Amino acid sequence: MSKKEPAGNPLKARTGIAGFDEMTKGGLPRGHTTLVEGGAGSGKTIFALQALVNGARDYNEPGIFVAFEESPKRIRQHAASFGWNLAPLEKEKLFFLDAQPTPDLIQSGSFDLSGMLAMLGVKAREMKAKRIVFDALDMVLAILNDPLAVKREVYRLHEWLLAQELTAVITAKADPNEGTAAGEPQLGFMQFMVDCAVTLNHGTNLGVSQRNLRVVKYRGSTFSENESPFLIGENGMEVAGESEMVQPKRSAMRERVSSGVKRLDAMLGGGYYRNASVLITGVPGTAKSTLGGAFAEAACERGEPTLFVSFDSKTDEMVRNLSSVGIRLERFVKSGVLRMVWARSLTGSAENHLMRIKKIAKEHHARCVVIDPVSALSKSGNENTATSVAERLLDWTKASDITLLCTSLLVDPGSQVENTPLQISTLSDTWIHLNYQIRAGERNRGLSIIKSRGTAHSNQVRELILSDACITLTDVYTAGGEVLMGTLRWEKERAEQAARDEAKTVAEQRQSKLLTEEAEIEARLKAVQCELEAKRAEKKAQTQLATGRATEQARRGKEMRKLRGSDQA
Repeated sequence: MSKKEPAGNPLKARTGIAGFDEMTKGGLPRGHTTLVEGGAGSGKTIFALQALVNGARDYNEPGIFVAFEESPKRIRQHAASFGWNLAPLEKEKLFFLDAQPTPDLIQSGSFDLSGMLAMLGVKAREMKAKRIVFDALDMVLAILNDPLAVKREVYRLHEWLLAQELTAVITAKADPNEGTAAGEPQLGFMQFMVDCAVTLNHGTNLGVSQRNLRVVKYRGSTFSENESPFLIGENGMEVAGESEMVQPKRSAMRERVSSGVKRLDAMLGGGYYRNASVLITGVPGTAKSTLGGAFAEAACERGEPTLFVSFDSKTDEMVRNLSSVGIRLERFVKSGVLRMVWARSLTGSAENHLMRIKKIAKEHHARCVVIDPVSALSKSGNENTATSVAERLLDWTKASDITLLCTSLLVDPGSQVENTPLQISTLSDTWIHLNYQIRAGERNRGLSIIKSRGTAHSNQVRELILSDACITLTDVYTAGGEVLMGTLRWEKERAEQAARDEAKTVAEQRQSKLLTEEAEIEARLKAVQCELEAKRAEKKAQTQLATGRATEQARRGKEMRKLRGSDQA
């Protein structure tokens, strides 16, 4: 079922080739001619065929394919290898013409295109064709030894195309060093005739395949002038165009997602920002993959489809290794929420890796992506392109609302941490660095946050502890202005604890002695108080006795006076 052509520039015909339409701001010039040049195996035929098939299938624009080099049967086979089903389209919307030169024609060396163009004109009107491809035009023009005859036929074709108002693609072989038709320099003038010219290059760098596409000219339109890598994948050609640079229209998100380590979340003020790019650097063995696994586990526990791409270990090995520190990923792999890919099996250039990672992430509808390590993209043969690939990786994940965590290997432990491979540290939103603290004959892992945009974060170096149950970070422990880790910290803590215990014992003994002395004093005080009370009682008794005696003497005196008075009376 055909689609309606999407809203866009009516003067342009979409090719449906991912990235190319973005480079050209809409596709090929509608009703005009595009020249596609490249060396052998550069992808010229695939480009032309893909644009033709997509036009007929997706944009309701019937097309004709004129094959000068390969038979239509072989071209159909090529299309089938990319999953393009041509049979339904050939009933009404596609027509293949076998125009390969015959041996008699080659020997005679004389011909013209007028007869073929007349037949094509009838066919185009019959099927209401909108597009046409002349594949390997240089093959048939090479039969003409006279440069003037070549120009005559090229002009004949050019005028016919203008009259038919077809969106045309002409492919021709080109010298990869000069950008003009190889062996046929007289075809170089075609670039001046056409409205759009595209060159395809295919070479190797230290044995690694590299493909690039460049739009040389495009009359009446702006376009991306830079050379862009492209990939011929399972579904055809994909160009690393400008789509990855398109930023989402929504405002910056404030939602946080867990790193998978609670104490790291606390250091980051609540975790990573949603849709942020996180970079974790360190030398081998510092637990970069472990932090990547912790993040993936936390994402899966939230029910978010997650992609884990490993360049180091196979899937089963990675699952086993992470389980040794309490990270259980097997359940999520079985449930389908986690997709794990061993990227070493995806051979090819850094561009190949990026495009395949993008394809898998889209198929999985990934919300979170872990790449371990991203520095693997800069291996032999990719040094010149890996930095650009890494930058576009970050741009693509932001535009796709994906939270990205990349680890990056630092080969030299003594190198400056700022000199990271691929130079993507400046583009990352959060940068965490892991290193070894080597003292007293042992290695301990240290973690520090170099930067985290848009949020307050800890500037302390924490010790990263791995156990069979979990991973965690210790509190900062300093002594003499230096952060201590491992055995030195343990010994220092033991010494301080022993000092505290000794001080506690001395305090307890002193307290006990004081209590004893207090009890003794209280006992003596009680005895003195008892003695005082006895004296007071004795004093009181003596006073009462003396008072009693005085009273008795007074009574007796009174009685004596009375007796005397009686006697006197």
